[in-house]
Amino acid sequence: MARHWQLLDRRAEHDAIRSALTATDSCGVVLVGAAGVGKTTLARTVTASLRSNVRWAACTESSRNIPLGAFASCVSPLASRDPVALVASARASVLDGDSTVIGVDDAHLLDQLSAMLLHQIAVDRAGHIVAIIRSGEPVPDAVTSLWKDGYLERFELLPFSKQQSIALVESVLGGTLEGLSADVMWDASGGNPLFLRHLVEGALEAGTLADVNGVWQWRGRTVVPSGLAALMKTRLDHAGPDVVNALTLLALCEPLDIDALYELAGEQAVDAAEAQGLIRLAPDGSRIVNARFSHPLYGDVIRGHVRTGVARKLRGRLVQVLRDRKLDTPVSRIRLAQLYVDSDQPVDTDLVVAAAKDAMFLSNLPLGQELARTALECGGGLRAAALLSRALLWQGHPMQADEILARFDPASLDELQLVQWGIPRLSLLFWSMGDVTRAHEVLDVLCARVTNPSLRLIVDATASALAVHENRIADGLAAAERILADTSAPDQAFEFAAFSAGLAMPVAGRGGDFEPIAARCRAEQKATDGMIRIMVRYCDVLALTYVGQLDLADRRAADYVDFSSPGQFAGWAIAKIIAGLVATYRGHFPQAISSIEQALAALTAEASLPWRLPARLLLARAYAALGRSEQTERVLDDAMEHAGAFMALHEPQRLIARSWLAAAKGHDRSAVELSCAAADLADQSGQYAVAAEALHHAARFGDRTAATRLAALAQRVDGPVATIYARHAAALAASDGQALDTVSAQFEKAGLLLSAADSAAQAAPLHDRAGHRRHSVESAARALRLAAECGGATTPSIRSAAHPLPVTSREREIVALVAEGLSNREIAKRLTLSVRTVEGHLYRACTKLDVTDRDELAKVVLHHAGTATEPN
Repeated sequence: MARHWQLLDRRAEHDAIRSALTATDSCGVVLVGAAGVGKTTLARTVTASLRSNVRWAACTESSRNIPLGAFASCVSPLASRDPVALVASARASVLDGDSTVIGVDDAHLLDQLSAMLLHQIAVDRAGHIVAIIRSGEPVPDAVTSLWKDGYLERFELLPFSKQQSIALVESVLGGTLEGLSADVMWDASGGNPLFLRHLVEGALEAGTLADVNGVWQWRGRTVVPSGLAALMKTRLDHAGPDVVNALTLLALCEPLDIDALYELAGEQAVDAAEAQGLIRLAPDGSRIVNARFSHPLYGDVIRGHVRTGVARKLRGRLVQVLRDRKLDTPVSRIRLAQLYVDSDQPVDTDLVVAAAKDAMFLSNLPLGQELARTALECGGGLRAAALLSRALLWQGHPMQADEILARFDPASLDELQLVQWGIPRLSLLFWSMGDVTRAHEVLDVLCARVTNPSLRLIVDATASALAVHENRIADGLAAAERILADTSAPDQAFEFAAFSAGLAMPVAGRGGDFEPIAARCRAEQKATDGMIRIMVRYCDVLALTYVGQLDLADRRAADYVDFSSPGQFAGWAIAKIIAGLVATYRGHFPQAISSIEQALAALTAEASLPWRLPARLLLARAYAALGRSEQTERVLDDAMEHAGAFMALHEPQRLIARSWLAAAKGHDRSAVELSCAAADLADQSGQYAVAAEALHHAARFGDRTAATRLAALAQRVDGPVATIYARHAAALAASDGQALDTVSAQFEKAGLLLSAADSAAQAAPLHDRAGHRRHSVESAARALRLAAECGGATTPSIRSAAHPLPVTSREREIVALVAEGLSNREIAKRLTLSVRTVEGHLYRACTKLDVTDRDELAKVVLHHAGTATEPN
């Protein structure tokens, strides 16, 4: 792995500075920026590219008190003590030779005589100057006048953009940086290259930055290495004790209401901290003005130097001031609860339980876990235990979650407590352990004992979610719709019912019916569980995708990536799956692969989270569409960890993914058979939209028998996509090349690029057989253009259009198996054919292509198909 930190290309700044240092009408530049932003590195890179004589002077805190301290090495030992003579001696030495460039690092630390010398050189235009100044520092008047009077051009060097920061870190790590981790690094470093370097190296050393399945992830708190801490502490040491006290209070509760900070630390100290650029003040969107650190790492450095006892007392003072203020937002409750937990004040258990709920609502599972555990330890009882169990469950720790709930005897619980205990218990049994039998046993207990109407709706809503996942679509959807129509349903019941309906309606061909439910969820924002809210948003995009509203689905997917705070990796991962879902259907396969691989890495836990299954099935299709069969096989093998009745809903999609693998390997007939099997399974369970999709895949792989079934399904499925599927199948069955071209244009307009490519590719040979060579070439070219837009996708139809050979799909499939090393007998067994039939197909293919043996035949066919080897 690379560990070389190199300057990113700042081409615009580099060229502008170089121009100023070589121009005849300019004396040079003043380069201003924060510490660590890369000023010196950039300036030295520019001066190294010049043919000029370059002299560098470095200023320090100690040299600023010495006359001509910055240029001491340039003063002759025999020079007079007279200031004029000293300056003259230094000037003669510095300007020794023509075309001199003088570089001054930390020019804000120049002593008066050195500043005078620099000013004199600029006024006389005796040389070019590049002066480097740290933002926020007092600068000698003689230096300030250099740019105010127009002698030097002033450049403000900004931190790296987020994209530049990611590029730099990825170049160092030698791999992909997870988007969520990139957000953490960006927030912590502010794009400062020096800070970024220290953060990455510290995280690598601490083990909080690690490679997970090819994706680099940051998990845990920010680590400030000793070198960076020393650099920042030096500035803090100059701030004075009163300012440091104010900063310490802020470090323990950031952001902090400015009035509270005034009350605790005094106005003079707070104002001094702002004047020194250590804090900034900004409104929070209301009338309250909050104080924040000018750079987040200052808070980390201060916290690292505060003793535990002192910190507890200071948090206690913060609690005393803040507990009498309004606690009407989740953020205010969470912040006060965190202060209580680590202070010398008695814990307010009710507040901590409420804060844990807030954290769960915001999808911050680690924080919810921390607060719920504290509440449980302080006597929060079942309320806290249920929250803690749910937080552990969502993070892939079902055993720990079960241990928490196992402490309670359901026989001793009242109805409310039974629901608080039973819903998380059956959820972890069903979704995380795959123990359907035990999950239903708990559900039976709830159904038998819970009679309160509102509580019973919660139980029924949960039961509907189980039914949908067991692929009992009609039962689950009927229960969910009954609850959604009940205006008295509590929020938790509504959320679970919305989730059930959101998974069932799109696959059942009723994606349009889910829109008002999704709209209500978006508008109310009253979720009791943030993860349920995120899952409903997945359902929202799933419904839009199935009804063909891909543009709107893209916009919603982009909106939903706002669950990306450092503690919300599970929500962030599902948001990435949402993005990958739309990208897969659009045919944007490289984008889909990137999104989903990051999501899968983020969902790594001690027990693999079931959300990895739909993600993996999408990922397998994306890899297969690009002809990457080895990766497809790997993903499908991994997906088998979530197989069984508890995830039966996804079995048709698993068969579709397997059909794409078969197609990628050149097994066209098997691809058709698997797609038809997926359609049959989906149709039997009421997944009519999935059945239509599966039959469409079969038609793309060469099946000419799907038209009648698709025409019937199109009447049952919302949106225009199924209708286009039916038109495609009808055109294919009729061998109508012109109709296939028309359908291709309709697919492209709908945003289904690979379907458009396949339809055009299937038109090409039909035009050719009809003697319309020009139309054949146009259709093939269109297919290849669309395939290129899909990242270089390859399908049986596209391969055929690009490399037409006079072999049938069955002959091509048998040759592909020959290339895998199978004997004729093994091929016959695999395809349920006789050995004689296999031999007959091979003989006819050899005759058509004028080759003499099966090995040569495989080389010819697979060379044309482009499937002989995996892409690198």
